[in-house]
Amino acid sequence: MDGKKRPEATADQALQAMDRMIALAQFGQHDIAGRLGLNTTDLTCLGFVMEAAAAGATLTAGDLAERARLTTGGVTGVLNRLEKAGYARRRADPADRRRLHVVMDESAQARILAVYGPFYARLGALFADYGPDEIAVLTDWFGRAKEAMQDSLDEVRRGADGNGA
Repeated sequence: MDGKKRPEATADQALQAMDRMIALAQFGQHDIAGRLGLNTTDLTCLGFVMEAAAAGATLTAGDLAERARLTTGGVTGVLNRLEKAGYARRRADPADRRRLHVVMDESAQARILAVYGPFYARLGALFADYGPDEIAVLTDWFGRAKEAMQDSLDEVRRGADGNGA
């Protein structure tokens, strides 16, 4: 594998490092949301809207409710707050006026990148320290870890313990 020589580590050490990173990310999301005048649920929903916009798509209010695991009433509150803060707006679907699409406000991305930009620059520098094969492994691991986390969260939400209970 290309890249620098890496220190030896066990799976337990990697899990502990991941747990600390996730905890820091949770606190960080709270701080970033506050800096942007949002709460963490609103920031998470805004992230889904941004992801769709980056892919050249829009989300309907129902899509957003499903991704964020919110009720339609909960999403209405989120959209009200995102619109009031100037991050997103609702646009009626021309084919079905009852359906609403959520679109980014033109000024939103610049305001968001002003807060996230330094963090992404640091991550970019960190990734530059890894070779293509290592980045491929990291990308694979993050995707598979996300699936494992989703499966575990689904079990928690159903009240299962993962051991058949």
